[in-house]
Formats: sequence, structure tokens, C-alpha cells
Amino acid sequence: MSADVNLLGRLALHYKLLTRDQLVESLQQQEREGHRRRIGDLWVDNGWMTQARFEQLLRAQREYEERQRSSPTAAPAAAPRSALAHLLAFAAEQRASDLHLHAGLPVRLRIDGDFRPLPGAPLSADETRRLLAEALTPAQREAVERHGQIDFAYTLDGVGRFRANVYRQQRGWDGVFRVIPAEPPSLSDLGLPLDLARFANFHQGLVLITGPTGSGKSSTLAALVRIVNEERRDHIITIEDPVELVHRSLRCVVNQRQVGAHTQSFSRALRAALREDPDVIVVGELRDLETISLALTAAETGHLVLATLHTQNAINTVNRLIGVFPAQQQSQIRTMVSESLRVVTSQRLAARADGRGRVPALEVMVANKAVSNLIRENKTFQLRSVLQTGAAQGMRSLDQSLDELVKGGVIRREEAARHAEDPKRFAGRPVGAGSGGIEVAAAATAAAVPRPAAG
Repeated sequence: MSADVNLLGRLALHYKLLTRDQLVESLQQQEREGHRRRIGDLWVDNGWMTQARFEQLLRAQREYEERQRSSPTAAPAAAPRSALAHLLAFAAEQRASDLHLHAGLPVRLRIDGDFRPLPGAPLSADETRRLLAEALTPAQREAVERHGQIDFAYTLDGVGRFRANVYRQQRGWDGVFRVIPAEPPSLSDLGLPLDLARFANFHQGLVLITGPTGSGKSSTLAALVRIVNEERRDHIITIEDPVELVHRSLRCVVNQRQVGAHTQSFSRALRAALREDPDVIVVGELRDLETISLALTAAETGHLVLATLHTQNAINTVNRLIGVFPAQQQSQIRTMVSESLRVVTSQRLAARADGRGRVPALEVMVANKAVSNLIRENKTFQLRSVLQTGAAQGMRSLDQSLDELVKGGVIRREEAARHAEDPKRFAGRPVGAGSGGIEVAAAATAAAVPRPAAG
């Protein structure tokens, strides 16, 4: 979606001239017609708004853009950057997802899933420790010494926020910094189907975003929270470890709590949240029996619970929710899950065929009557057939999503086979992979990245 259409659509939603379903439908119609008609003409032709209203909306768009152009913000004077700050800024400039600092090895970036070393000599144990110490408070350094690792969020003025983990290992101290966008992303920013927005319309129940580590779960979760924050008047409580994307209160009141800094555990924060009058509870990760149990209780008692889970697909997710409980409780839990679950998405990030980043492949299971019955009757092995035949309700399997991307020329067959549950489905003549350009970019900028001073 172009920036102009994105802004126009948001203004139409803001002024209640369109519903979100109408916006999604018009975008899909425009795509089917090959963008032969302007989005506003579709709104008028479909009878959703008058021509006069659309012209008023265009004026509002122009006024908004003019205000943005006429009130630039003055950039503060840049403070001298430390060695770590230079590395983090370089990672952000290269659109890396992670910066790795490992004692005894060169600095590495992860870009589009690839793990790539930067030019330069390996960091010594002392160099790595000095670099990492720049990001740590005295209390955090003590925690690394005492416990061997620490998770935390790190903000670097003029660059952005980072989710960080520092830990001790055989060669010394290591650290990994995950780059976090300054603003929560939208579905279109992430390349996700816009019809996922409907999952933010639930007012009660459990919505789960699943997938392996590094598959974009946290970003998808943040995009759904952003929609709720922009469109509803609710109280949102998030429980995270650590707080990653910062949500400013818009139409909603958003309170973000960090495990360790603001509460002792996910389960303690969840139990307290039930007494804090929330409408929406966001759980960064369902990690253990107690957290899962409290999340199900919250969903069952009239709250919308959005959460992530490290599972491979929708069926594994349901089995994990139930299997974490003792055998004697599982019949009761199956009933709770069948009544509370609203949707499970499972996603992967696949490399684009043109070498320009990655694209999400998405499995979606909507908890309709058939799905709920199979969960209640302990027949989750039959959910696969429901996924494959539920396209009319927005369902799809991961392999169906990958197949669509292959047919559209977005990804290659061998990339689809790498992520597929049935790799044989994508058997065929392999296509040569494109080469990345990070080595050239890194070499060109390596001189600007200072190494820490010795001594």
C-alpha cells in the first residue's frame, strides 16, 4: 500500500467515514483490478461515502501533509559516539535485525536471516567486555557476574532501541542486540495480509502469534496492538521481558510492564492484571503452565488476550496449550481452549527471490465451530484438513501460503521447501540463489566503525 493510500485510509477510519472491513475490501478490489481505479473512486462507487465527503477527506490529507512539512523538528547536536554506539548505528543503517559481539570472533550482523561477519580482526575478550559494559548499568554488570546473563532493553539517542542479551561463555562475555523500530509497525509495513486486522476486533478470547525464534512474532503482535490502540477506547496492559516496541497511548491507555523491572514474573503480572481493569492483555510469551493457565482464565472471563508462543504450527500450538497441564486436568483444559481460542497464526520469514529482504509466510487457523469441536473431542490431528479447506473463513496452511509465494515468483522453490512442513511438495529444479551485497557495504563503511581503544 502506498504512503498516500495508507494516510488516506487512516484518515477515513479516524473520521469514521469507512469501517476497517470496507477499507480492506476496497484495497483487495483495487489489487484485483490492477490499480486501474483510485481508491477514493472505489469508495464512492461502492456507496460507502459521497463525492463531497471524499473531497473533504482529500483536503484533510493535504492539510495534514502541509502541517508535517511546515513544522520540522530541529535535530539536537550529536554527542560523540562511543565504539558500541557506532556499531549499533551501523547495524541500524544496514537494516540488520541483530548485532552480535562474540569474544574471540569478528563482529557479525544478521541481515535478512543471513549471519555475516564484518571486515576486521576478531574482538579480544577484553575488547568485547569493554564494548558491552557501555550498555550496562552497574546493577546489570553485577547481574551478569552473579547470574551469567541478563536480558534488557537499551536506548541509544539518535539511533533507536535495542533488545539486548549479555552473557558469559567459555571465551569471555558475549552480547546480542536486536534492532527495534522506533514506532510499532503496521501490517503493511510487515508485508502481512491486511485482513489480519480483523483479529484485533475481538473483545474477548485468545489470539496467538506463533512460530520459531526470529520469525517476526513480536512485530506481528505489535502491529495488532497498534490497531487496537488506534481504533478502540480500551485499557491495554502489556507484560514483556523486556519491553521492546514502545506504544504511546493513542485512543487507548497503554501500560507496558517489564518482567524484572516492574514485576517479578509473567504469572504474577497476569494475576495482578485481572484486578487492574484491562480490556486487552498482551503477553510477550506464554512460557510455563502457570502463565498459560492465567492467560486462559483471562480470556475466559471477558478479556482479549494477545500472546506469542514458540511452536511450529497451529496444531502443535493447541497440543502445547493442553499438554502442559497434568493429565487429569486436560479434559477440562480442552474445553477451556475450545471456548476461548479465537485464532492461531504461525509464521516464517522466507528469503525473497530478488534478494531484497524476506517475506512472511503465514498459517492461519480460525477457531470456528468445527475447530472448537475437534479440540474439545481431542481430535487435533484432524485440524490439518480443516485448515486446508477453510479458505472462505481466511484459513490457510503454511504450505498453501508458501505455494502462493512460489507461484507469484516472490520466493524460490528451494526456499519454500526449507520452511515447508511437506518439502516434497516443492520438489523441482533448484534455482540459483542471488548474492547479497552486505560484504561490499560493510567494507565501504568499516573504516567509520572505530575499534575500542586498548588499555
